[in-house]
Amino acid sequence: MASSSSLLILAVACFVSLISPAISQQTCSTQNLNSAGPYDSCLDLPVLNSYLHYTYDSSNSSLSVAFVATPSQTNNGWVAWAINPTGTKMAGSQAFLAYRSNGGAAPVVRTYNISGYSLDESATRLSFEFWNLRAESLSGGRIAIFTTVKVPAGADSVNQVWQIGGNVTNGRPGIHPFTPSNLGSHRVLRFTADAPGSAPTPTTGGSTTPGQAAGGPGNAGSLTTNVNFGVNFGILVLLATIFIF
Repeated sequence: MASSSSLLILAVACFVSLISPAISQQTCSTQNLNSAGPYDSCLDLPVLNSYLHYTYDSSNSSLSVAFVATPSQTNNGWVAWAINPTGTKMAGSQAFLAYRSNGGAAPVVRTYNISGYSLDESATRLSFEFWNLRAESLSGGRIAIFTTVKVPAGADSVNQVWQIGGNVTNGRPGIHPFTPSNLGSHRVLRFTADAPGSAPTPTTGGSTTPGQAAGGPGNAGSLTTNVNFGVNFGILVLLATIFIF
């Protein structure tokens, strides 16, 4: 009986360790955005230690966002978040880019219409409407970009791209690093409950892994977690039945 009890305790411990990732709190849900928000949903983006808070308003087809990231150089770096209406990566992105200004003032935030893989300082007009654009410095060297953008009526997702870089010279951002994380910082952001295979992520946050759509509980990552929970629970019940009876 003692041996059976020990095995049962071991099975319970294994079960708890397997489901703990599903109940752990996401970083984005604990972030303090100063006077902004609250937002309906948030995401721990899969690369570059970046986070997105967002609210979709179907009444006027708008998406309010707060993007949070840390520049690759603390005192001379930049962060950017973009929507790409025509593709999935950098080329074609309509970007909001922020960097710290001198004298401790609020970060400078600028817009860029990125037609290729080089930055054209004159291409600052975006292809969609936006308003309430600003940037703030947060604790830990982070920068937050806030804005609201107009999205196509009836859309359930956008292609988002985000990036961090360094070396801002005379207001001109330098190139970003070319690590796998920098090259892989793009995902589909799904923001409506009617989006295929997705639902809005609650304010407790949601993480994604490479290859997944950044969305909510209906994405592939969350589905896998739910399936594993059920399978592990079934195994636990079976072990308890064997050991006790």
